[in-house]
Amino acid sequence: MTRPRVYVETTIPSYLMAWPSRDLVRAAHQQMTREWWARRDAFDLFISELVVRECQAGDPTAATKRLEAIEALPVLGVNAEVEALARRLMAAVPLPERATADSLHIATAAVHGMDYLLTWNCTHIANAFLRSRIEAVCRETGYEPPTICTPDELNEGDPDDA
Repeated sequence: MTRPRVYVETTIPSYLMAWPSRDLVRAAHQQMTREWWARRDAFDLFISELVVRECQAGDPTAATKRLEAIEALPVLGVNAEVEALARRLMAAVPLPERATADSLHIATAAVHGMDYLLTWNCTHIANAFLRSRIEAVCRETGYEPPTICTPDELNEGDPDDA
């Protein structure tokens, strides 16, 4: 049996490697991310060139930690097909200009046939109001959309463990 293919969006290594937050919700997300990461071997994980670039940004010490967390993961290319789907998502969902990177994450996962897109970005990616339109745009352009979810939603194995 093949393992599910998961595109790991930048918020995952960011939450995984961040200092514990004083914000209760963010702290809970960090803990859920660490728990999911400990079970990650149930999945084939992938990142993109964009995830690498975003992980390189900011504080150099934090960037080094983020990059170490993802260094063994295969890197998917952001090619012309990805860029075309991202533009279509921006126009048809529609997403605001500041969500250009988010559209590229979604497009990369769809074009490369990922089963899941794992993220904590609930503004423009894991957003229940946008999900059906994102899925429709992917299908209209010939791609099966990944299931967009957060670490607390992506459990492998016994449904009672979910």
